[in-house]
Amino acid sequence: MKISEIFYSIQGEGILNGVPSAFVRTTGCNLRCVFCDSPQTSWVPEGINFSIEDIVAKTNPFETNHVVITGGEPFLQPELVELCSKYKELGYHVTVETAGTLFQNVQCDLLSISPKLSNSTPQLRENGKYKLRHDEIRLQPDIVRKLMDMAEYQLKFVIDSPADTKEVHDFLKSLGKFEKSKVLLMPQGITREDLEKKSHWLVDLCKVEGFRFCPRLHIDLYGNTPGT
Repeated sequence: MKISEIFYSIQGEGILNGVPSAFVRTTGCNLRCVFCDSPQTSWVPEGINFSIEDIVAKTNPFETNHVVITGGEPFLQPELVELCSKYKELGYHVTVETAGTLFQNVQCDLLSISPKLSNSTPQLRENGKYKLRHDEIRLQPDIVRKLMDMAEYQLKFVIDSPADTKEVHDFLKSLGKFEKSKVLLMPQGITREDLEKKSHWLVDLCKVEGFRFCPRLHIDLYGNTPGT
């Protein structure tokens, strides 16, 4: 399994915000989000091949029973099912973070699904070759519904401006059934300054819409630094 990094930190996003967790970051992604905060797993994928046993051995010393498998896009990895099964066998709480464009039948406790809005699409000329492909696959409601039926879930949307909420509502409508308490809106930004500017109006928007506000605690604490 190709891995970018394995580290111990706190979960910085979502309903488990603040929980000490082991992170297994896979490399490789089928999307090219313009604001990607881990370009070493997407735009310029880097990583080393590890066996399932080696991955587990590297996370075992960490003082936590929570593991987060993230990326990149973990569902690109053929060994994802085996890795999740191994962690569940060992008694871990398993979160898998995904954009919701691919499906594998995995054992996990939480699927953190982050469908990508149009604010994620690369527009610059040098990124033009990615634009069409990105827009074609970034929203897959049928796959997201299958993921939601498979395990406990959260739907996490990256918000860059108030206008983005229309796309959120349109996508939620395409899902049909969902729990509003599991819809999270997260400000787009990889610096404390950007997050602070957007958080104020996004909190107010969440109060109006009834969605959950999702801070990025790891950025507040460590900045956008690998291994944190």
